[in-house]
Formats: sequence, structure tokens, C-alpha cells
Amino acid sequence: MIIVHANLQIKPDQEEAFLREVKAVIEATRKEEGNLSYELKKSVDQEHHYTMIELWKDMEAAQSHNTSEHFASFVNQARSLLAAPMELNLYKAERIQL
Repeated sequence: MIIVHANLQIKPDQEEAFLREVKAVIEATRKEEGNLSYELKKSVDQEHHYTMIELWKDMEAAQSHNTSEHFASFVNQARSLLAAPMELNLYKAERIQL
């Protein structure tokens, strides 16, 4: 399983527009083959900051999402809504032996 944390800092005056745009990509993404979860979370300590927490069956499913029409459309729209570039962190869900 692949876990993605996409950190999004939104322009204060664009938060409502962002939430409208992200709703469509969430709905479409949840229907994708290989998507296990796609949840938007709002930061409690940073204003206008959100994290999209994505769970994918495998890297192939995550990469397929990144080339999907609805995601490309969202990225194009989000450029004008973000206060900073999107930051991505990817994790492989494997138990770490300590």
C-alpha cells in the first residue's frame, strides 16, 4: 500500500474556491480503481492549510491517479488558489522492525 500526504497552503481569499474545486476531485478519485481512501483534513495549527491523505493499493494506482483527467484539471485550477507549491510525501506501508 502507498500512502500520500499532499500538503496544500491556500491563499486566504481563495479558500472557498479551493473547497469547491477539491470536492470534485475527491468524488472522482474515490471511484478510481486502486484507491483505498482519499480524505481532506484541515490543519488545527496552520490557517488555510490542508492535507490530502491518500491510500493507494500500489504505486501503479497512485501514478494512474496522477495522470487522470480530473486530477490534471484540479492541479491546473489549484495553481491560482495555492499560496505555495504543493508538498508531497510518499510512504510505503510496511511494518518497520525495531
